[in-house]
Amino acid sequence: MIDMQPHRLTHLAAGRLVALLALVCLAGCARSQTDDGSVAWSPPPDSAIPMDSLGAAIRRGQAIMRNTPDSLPEFALSSLNCTSCHLADARQVGAAPLLGVVARFPKFLDRVGAVIPVEDRINYCMTRSLAGLRLPTHSREMQDMVAYLAFLSRGLPVGSAPDSLGIPAIPAMEGDSARGHAVYATTCAACHGLDGEGGVVPRAPALWGARSFSIGASMARIEVAAAFVRHNMPLSQPGSLTDQQAWDVAAYLNRQPRPDMPAKEQDWPLGGAPAGVPYNTVGHESTDSRLLLPRVSPERAVVPPPEPARQGGR
Repeated sequence: MIDMQPHRLTHLAAGRLVALLALVCLAGCARSQTDDGSVAWSPPPDSAIPMDSLGAAIRRGQAIMRNTPDSLPEFALSSLNCTSCHLADARQVGAAPLLGVVARFPKFLDRVGAVIPVEDRINYCMTRSLAGLRLPTHSREMQDMVAYLAFLSRGLPVGSAPDSLGIPAIPAMEGDSARGHAVYATTCAACHGLDGEGGVVPRAPALWGARSFSIGASMARIEVAAAFVRHNMPLSQPGSLTDQQAWDVAAYLNRQPRPDMPAKEQDWPLGGAPAGVPYNTVGHESTDSRLLLPRVSPERAVVPPPEPARQGGR
C-alpha cells in the first residue's frame, strides 16, 4: 500500500521537474550520435534513481504503477495494475513500453481531438484501461507517476521517440471465438480463471466482468488484444501462440461483458476512429453487441478535454 499524503508539489515545481528530467541525463543513460545523425538512446536503469527527494517520488511512482488498486483504492477500481499491460515496469518491448513518453507530451491525441498533457494521458488509462476514476492532476500520487515516467525519458530529446514503441501489429485474420475459448481454457485460465475473474496466480488481472478493463480501453479492440496476446502471453511462454490462436483468443475475450465507458460516443470528435473500435462514434458504426456493465460515479470516469482559461475570446 502506498502511503497517501497531502499533495506537496506545486504546479511550478512539477513543471520544473518535467523540464529537468527531460534535459538531464544521469549515469546509466546512453545517448550518442549515430552515423546518420540520429540519436541512439537507452533508458536509465533503476540503479540511476537518485537517493534524494526526487528519487523518493520516482520510486513511489513506480510502486503505484506496480500496485495500482492497492495504492489508489478510491480511484483504481478494477483488478488491473498499470503494469498489467505495460509489462516489466513499462520497459518491455512489445508490451506498450512507456520509455520516453514524457518527452512526447504535450501532444495531439486524435481520440480526444485536442492537445493534452501527460497527466491527462495517465488519467485516460485510469478511467479506461483500469475502469476507474480520474486522479486529481496536481495530487502527489499523479506527480509521483509523472516523476517515474519522466525518469524513463531521461536523455531523450524532447519531441522524439525511441524505437519499439506500442504493441507491434500482427497479420490481420478472422478470429474464431469457439476456437479461442478452447485455447483460453488450456492456456490462459490457469492464471486468469475459467470465468475470467483473474487472481488465480498473483497479479493476474480479470479479463472480463466488472473488475476488468472497460469497453473504452485500447485492449477492447480485437486487433490490439490479439497483438498483445501474440507477443506477451502466456506470461510463462510469451510468443508461443500462433497469430491465428492470438486472434481466436482475442475474439473470445471480446465477446465477454465488461465495464461501459461513459461519454464514449464523443471519442474521435474529428472522425477517423480505427475500424476495430467496438462502439459508435463520429463517422464510425460498430456492430459489437457485448453486454456493458454500469460504472461507479460515471461523471468522474470522464477526462474532460482542455478548455480555455478565459471565455469570450480574450
